[in-house]
Amino acid sequence: MSHFYDDLNNPETVSVIDELSYWSAPFGLKLLDVVRYKKNIHALDIGCGPGFPLLELSMRLGNTSKVFGIDPWKAALDRVRQKIRIYELANVEVIGGHAEEMPFDPGYFDLVVSNNGINNVTDLDKTFEECRRVTKSGAQFIFTFNTDQTFVEFYDVYRDILRKRGMEKWQEKLSEHIYSKRRPVSEFKEKLKKNGFKVASVYQDIFYYRFVDATAMLDHFFIKLAFMPSWKEIIPDNRREETFQEIERKLNLESGKSRGFTMQVPFVTMDCVKM
Repeated sequence: MSHFYDDLNNPETVSVIDELSYWSAPFGLKLLDVVRYKKNIHALDIGCGPGFPLLELSMRLGNTSKVFGIDPWKAALDRVRQKIRIYELANVEVIGGHAEEMPFDPGYFDLVVSNNGINNVTDLDKTFEECRRVTKSGAQFIFTFNTDQTFVEFYDVYRDILRKRGMEKWQEKLSEHIYSKRRPVSEFKEKLKKNGFKVASVYQDIFYYRFVDATAMLDHFFIKLAFMPSWKEIIPDNRREETFQEIERKLNLESGKSRGFTMQVPFVTMDCVKM
């Protein structure tokens, strides 16, 4: 029987081994280090997206365990199913759905992970309630999230330009946008305690996005895909072009002084136990 891993020139094999995004990797690698690996468990990846760390976790846990991924993103789940087929994995399944209402029995999971996904849910309280419902007593719950200091080099300039243009209302919207995606650790701890989880460890890390200048940053594919739409939605249509031209100009002036443009991404990994 021929296998996909027998032929490195198979286009399907190549298509699924080279696509892990730089954005997902630092968070997920730390998460995988924190997992307490055991046989014969049920595990869940909330917001599994295109499959990392879901598939890596399933391979590390082996065939005595069953691993599920859940995400509302249909196209991403189709991609995961392709990888499952090519990787020839028998212990993993993906399901379309939302973290706030998961189709699993109570007390089913021994391990739940989420790689920078919990901070993107619509209802954080309901999500933690569901995590409590679907986990066993003693289950490990690990999730990663980037802090409110992420891309602070960009946001500080954005906020300063809004202030100078007399756009105080949109300064507030910018702050609301950052808070909605990057809650403080203290808030996560409070909600976890409310839902019966004990925080065993909190790991703080950082990585960097470095560019030749701000123009390169704003033209970066992932920046345009994942961040630019929400950055632009903060201000009215008729102010966007001039505002972002000014942001680019000012950031390029600063990057010229320091021979490049760098944005930091501080992030947290929370290791929790269901009491």
